[in-house]
Amino acid sequence: MPTVNFSVPEDVKLAFNTTFDGQNKSAVIAELMREAVERAQSRQRAQLAVRNILRSRAQTPPATIAQFRAARAAGRS
Repeated sequence: MPTVNFSVPEDVKLAFNTTFDGQNKSAVIAELMREAVERAQSRQRAQLAVRNILRSRAQTPPATIAQFRAARAAGRS
C-alpha cells in the first residue's frame, strides 16, 4: 500500500490525534479521503448537470403562454 505524506497545522494534528485516539489512524484517514473524493465527484457531476441544463435551455425556444397554460391544464387533469 502506498504511503502519503501531508503537512497539517499543529492544532489539526493534535485534534485529530485526540479525537481518534486508540483507532487505526491510517484507516481513518483513508476513509476521510474516500469521503472527500466522493463529495468532490458529486459536486463535479452536479456542476456538469447544471451546465447541460443551461446549454439545453439556451437552445430551446421559450414556450408561449398558450403552450404553458395547456401544459398546466394537462398536468392538473
